[in-house]
Amino acid sequence: MAKKSKGNRIQVIMECTEHKTSGIAGTSRYITTKNRKNTTERLELRKYNPILKKVTVHKEIK
Repeated sequence: MAKKSKGNRIQVIMECTEHKTSGIAGTSRYITTKNRKNTTERLELRKYNPILKKVTVHKEIK
């Protein structure tokens, strides 16, 4: 039997906002999940950027 979908929980990609403007090559991205029903707007979290070596704001891109 096929497994049922997880319902409202979807996978989203988070990308660093400061890294784009810095001009340094590469990107800092994280994959996480969110509940589509409870969180309708785009996520914005503070995550560690290993290229810039500091905690920066990451926003949902998909």
